[in-house]
Amino acid sequence: MLVRWGIRLAASLVGIAVGIILSAALLSDFNATTTGVVVATVLFWIVHLVINFIALRILIRQPSVSMAGLLALASTIVALFIVNIVVDDVSIHGAVTYLLATLIIWLSTALGDVIGTSLVRSRRREQRAERRA
Repeated sequence: MLVRWGIRLAASLVGIAVGIILSAALLSDFNATTTGVVVATVLFWIVHLVINFIALRILIRQPSVSMAGLLALASTIVALFIVNIVVDDVSIHGAVTYLLATLIIWLSTALGDVIGTSLVRSRRREQRAERRA
């Protein structure tokens, strides 16, 4: 159980970090230092987690797949805004940059979650195969 949680946590953090690095590399109005990427990744993850928890557990009892996707997109832009305010080594300028960075980070985070889920499932299959043998 703990290993599965660790895999998902690592995949999520890597997805966020990759999204921030890609945004800084691809968007001229998005700047981040190495320290900024590390701090922004952790803060982004915490804010994203809190927003999703509040929305999915308190505000929305039965979310659909499309609602969950929109919620993830909204929490990404809110987390990005908070990161820009709090982390000195990250600066984002312009609405277009926010929008594009949100899409990049959202996609990389979703990809990280898919990879993490895939790793967890393959680990479960291996454990079941070992039990049968």
